[in-house]
Amino acid sequence: MTAEPRTPSAIDQVAERWVDTLTELSPTLATYIGRNEANGRLDDVSPEGHERAVAAARSTLADLNSIDPVDSIDEVTKADLSAELRLQIELHDAQWHLRDLNVIASAPQDFRQAFDLMPTDSGDDWVVVSERLAAVPAALKGYIETLREGIRHGVVPARRQVIEVATQVARYSADDGFFASFVATAAPQDGQLPASLARDLADHAGAARVAYDELRSFLTSELAPAAAEQDAVGRDLYALNSRRFLGATIDLDETYEWGREELARMIAEQESIANEILPGATVEEAVAHLEADPARKLHGTEALQHWMQETSDRAIAELGASHFEIPDEIRALECMIAPTQEGGIYYTGPTDDFSRPGRMWWSVPEGVTEFDTWRELTTVYHEGVPGHHLQIGQATYNRAELNTWRRVLAGTSGHAEGWALYAERLMEELGYLDDPADRLGMLDGQRMRALRVVLDIGVHLGKPRLDADGVWDHDYALEMMRRNVNMPDEFRQFEVNRYLGWPGQAPSYKVGQRIWEQVRDTVRARQGDAFSFKDFHKRALDLGGVGLDTLRSVFSV
Repeated sequence: MTAEPRTPSAIDQVAERWVDTLTELSPTLATYIGRNEANGRLDDVSPEGHERAVAAARSTLADLNSIDPVDSIDEVTKADLSAELRLQIELHDAQWHLRDLNVIASAPQDFRQAFDLMPTDSGDDWVVVSERLAAVPAALKGYIETLREGIRHGVVPARRQVIEVATQVARYSADDGFFASFVATAAPQDGQLPASLARDLADHAGAARVAYDELRSFLTSELAPAAAEQDAVGRDLYALNSRRFLGATIDLDETYEWGREELARMIAEQESIANEILPGATVEEAVAHLEADPARKLHGTEALQHWMQETSDRAIAELGASHFEIPDEIRALECMIAPTQEGGIYYTGPTDDFSRPGRMWWSVPEGVTEFDTWRELTTVYHEGVPGHHLQIGQATYNRAELNTWRRVLAGTSGHAEGWALYAERLMEELGYLDDPADRLGMLDGQRMRALRVVLDIGVHLGKPRLDADGVWDHDYALEMMRRNVNMPDEFRQFEVNRYLGWPGQAPSYKVGQRIWEQVRDTVRARQGDAFSFKDFHKRALDLGGVGLDTLRSVFSV
């Protein structure tokens, strides 16, 4: 990082204005990055709201195109922001917003999750929460209008996604669901809630529950009958979404074949380690042996949360003393049990001023009460340090060089998730996975990520099955998950539904890792004995989030 702050350029100013524009257009995104002035509102995802958003993207792209970079930092900002804006416009022109409904990252989940990150320490904080609760009915009404326009144009999501989301939102609006529980536990640290505010919270939470019930009714009665039978989106839409999640254009057919080879390699490596754990054992037998070991078992979400926090704190302390430069601001990472039961593990970054630290969230499905440390250890490294938290926290910290967009918003899933998988392998190299059981757990995750490359491209492009007649579909995808992934079946079912509704996202992990490793290996070959992992990592992380094509160009790969 530079000693003196860089003088903002004209391109920096465009990027800063774009952050302000996004704060106005997407209050849920603003909450994510700590722009709390938008916390009382929700996104306008009506047809008119989408038109305003794409008009803003076109205007900002025109501004960028009119300015020449003044230095290498500007060159990266212009290349990456321009690519993001062009892609937003292409997705809109492809009418993706008319079918944008899935089980993990569409408006129903985004609106609910926005409450997880809101301040709740004071009575004034709860006033803002009440305002956002009051905004839920109008926001969902606008979303229904967009989906209805999709029905009119014949641009609809897959029926499977519609039914699954209807099931999700029923849990949100239930008597013991999120909204009822959220306001029932309102307890600011600065005293009791005024009676009038408590009534407003209850009323607005009730209205939000009604709005989600109305969404569920629309999904089941109107959208489901019109929805697509096929889960696959086809090659054109898949290619567009692949570029969205990677920030890079790839050969999908070559990547599919590479994924098959990588899957076979992961299986062979797991089989070798299984023999270390239990001589002569298959992978399944080694897994059964480990699952029966009480010393490697956690019982209950409280034990899981404590173990996550202890593991994360130890990694930060040790790696910060040896292999990475970790500023004090980044050393705080909170490990959380999510207030939902959807499945999945995710990370939310710190606010720009670090007043809210980075957080690792575990959404534990209903009925899951036991957790295996050998399976989950690498996940803590993936989500925390040296994975997402180090990468995203470092970018947020690099205020001296990077504008706000570069520090807190730029980047792609392939860049971030690829780094996190790269970090898993790095921890193996550093000796943190010397226990064969922990390496088996890491490979279980890597094997799943390799399978996802094949599964995701296979389903959405209609590829032939690996070992049977016919083409990839939901049932075959779930069968392959059950063959290759050692996790509770609730997780596997959720994961398959996630892939089918979020095309291109799941492969971005392993493909991103591939590109990260290609970039590093090219730099290492070029520099020879002068190559330093620490210097390479610092230079790469100081860039902030970027598309993977931009990462390649920075290192001239």
